[in-house]
Amino acid sequence: MRAEMKDETQKVVVNGNGHSGKLSHLLASQHRDYLLSPTGAQVKISNLEGKVVGLYFAANWYPPCRGFTQILVGIYEELKSSVPQFEIVYVSSDEELDAFNNFYGNMPWLAIPFSDLETKKSLTRKYDVEGIPCLIFLQADDRKEDATVGDGVELIYRYGVEAYPFSNERLEQLQKEDKVKRENQTLVNLLANHHRDYVFSHTHTGLKQVPVSCLVGKTIGLYFSAEWCVPCAKFTPKLISVYEKIKQELAEKGEEDFEVVLISSDRDQASFDSYYSSMPWLALPFGDPEIKNLVRHFNVQGIPWLVIIGPDGKTITLHGRSLINLYQENAYPFTNAKVKELEKQLEEEAKALPTMVFHQGHRHDLNLVSDGNGGGPFICCVCDEQGSSWAYQCLQCGYEVHPKCVRAVHHDHNVLVDPTTACL
Repeated sequence: MRAEMKDETQKVVVNGNGHSGKLSHLLASQHRDYLLSPTGAQVKISNLEGKVVGLYFAANWYPPCRGFTQILVGIYEELKSSVPQFEIVYVSSDEELDAFNNFYGNMPWLAIPFSDLETKKSLTRKYDVEGIPCLIFLQADDRKEDATVGDGVELIYRYGVEAYPFSNERLEQLQKEDKVKRENQTLVNLLANHHRDYVFSHTHTGLKQVPVSCLVGKTIGLYFSAEWCVPCAKFTPKLISVYEKIKQELAEKGEEDFEVVLISSDRDQASFDSYYSSMPWLALPFGDPEIKNLVRHFNVQGIPWLVIIGPDGKTITLHGRSLINLYQENAYPFTNAKVKELEKQLEEEAKALPTMVFHQGHRHDLNLVSDGNGGGPFICCVCDEQGSSWAYQCLQCGYEVHPKCVRAVHHDHNVLVDPTTACL
């Protein structure tokens, strides 16, 4: 999620001859030809000549910026140790000097001075920065067609240092490699490596090693989660309930064709141990190197995230969480055919729903909407979980809830609003 940037001024065209001249035109002002360093020293903009430069638009007041900055610092320090021809310039959206100083104090790169509002506005206009965090990469040779790459945040999240020098040419190469990996994807090459061919399971005496080969031929859910994540704390109990119901139904048929594997983003072993102890399924070891590879392979952009792998080792869906929220255990085995069957069933059930309700948790009337009629993917304002297809939506303020979460009452504007309303 990115914060929206608002700017009502017109675009300006910036011209420059050569990388150094262009950078001076972009980053300098009438009275300033330098940038700030973390020590407070002034660094000449001309020192950036011949370097790949990232323009980092962010602000201390927006939590996702703080989270991404930590990641970017790690990437920056790793690259600077081996690639001196690389630099980042911070373009702050902070509104107060203290906030700027506090945030920039954690950054190892250069920055445009807080007081230079015009230069920051000019860069925001030139690169159409509509949200933060935003990372724009400028190549050393700005005469090439791929001299500017605007999706730097996604590149860092997905590829890390491997994306260097952050050009379109490098991105195309990485995407081709990803395509080959997807085409050759198997469960074994997803979960195992040369040093480990097992995952963990719970036993009465502790953790037990389960060979990855034992999972081949089953439907597998890869559950990206962490103890520190609030949405995970809400979704995990639901997933446990669905998991146990699916396992029970399969056991009654004499089958064992479904399993879940935790892919942890916990920050320390103790947190992992505590979190995993509440789960009935399998797990990759804490801190395993394959975790980063899986995050990149499936382009995991946030947690909780549930990827479903089919019996053939190929990806069925990246949206297992949404399917669990919509259909619970009925979503199994999560195939397109099953989802279409459930969608058709939902369509039939929606015909019996009222077109308008007055919900106890909201002050306006809510209208029934669908994907093709004003609806679409949303986060339920009652249970904070994902939704799609049918929803009750407030046309005045965008409030949106699952049909199952509605607590309908008689239309009486004196009804007290209950913000703690939960799913029925």
